[in-house]
Amino acid sequence: MGSTEAMTRTRLSVSTWSLHRTLGSPAFYGVDQEIPVESHNRGAMTLLELPQRLAAFGIHTLEICHFHLPTLDAGYIRELREALEQADIELFSLLVDDGDITHPEEEERDRTIRWIGQWFEVASQLGARCVRAVAGKATPSPEHLDQSVYALGMLAERAQTLGLRLMTENWFGLLSTPQTVHTVFERLGGRIGLCFDFGNWRGEEKYANLEQIAAYAESCHTKAHFDAPFELDRADYEHCLEITQRAHFAGPYTLIYDGPNADEWAGLSLERAVVQPYLR
Repeated sequence: MGSTEAMTRTRLSVSTWSLHRTLGSPAFYGVDQEIPVESHNRGAMTLLELPQRLAAFGIHTLEICHFHLPTLDAGYIRELREALEQADIELFSLLVDDGDITHPEEEERDRTIRWIGQWFEVASQLGARCVRAVAGKATPSPEHLDQSVYALGMLAERAQTLGLRLMTENWFGLLSTPQTVHTVFERLGGRIGLCFDFGNWRGEEKYANLEQIAAYAESCHTKAHFDAPFELDRADYEHCLEITQRAHFAGPYTLIYDGPNADEWAGLSLERAVVQPYLR
């Protein structure tokens, strides 16, 4: 399957965040931290075992959070890629979940850009199609928007040289409003894609705001709210899914589960049952 077709094919996907507890809840690590090796491989299964279990669950697309990798050893990365290929799992994206490219100190911004860029090598080695980076944690301002656009532009070029599509997400301070999403995407002129997450925004204007950015979506973090272990807010979930349908979304619906039920596979099954009719 060609890369363009794969990017525009609606299908179900899962993020490793949805199976954080299954993987043993390994500790988060970011720009200033070494990998906390001791916190990995303590769960019901390892990351290497996940592809086969996901295939048995009936889903063949995955997104991996950077902090779920227990090592960046070249041998391990090869082993993980082989596990994905053997299970016929498409690695859609490596999610880089830390780094502030709008940090107030220029030296720190530059160091963060280098750190994020290092993950592009890992994503390429794993065979990922995309890599997702945070557009900035600062409050929106003309200066911070300039910083974000500059950094994302450089990162997009770096990603492209490795055959990757750079994505960002309506997440954290800079992209907390539809107006700033528009500004960044219009200024970058199609060089990046949007991971559209309808669990990140709340409030009375949530749906109207999501409507305004849905046209940029190339992937969707499909997160449901749970009021109790088996009580999914179906009305909210379907409302958000309808927004993607009206925007003619054609990409992976990545199920995001972090509800109160410790059985993450059961939570994912509830989400999948609602999302399935929206696949084209």
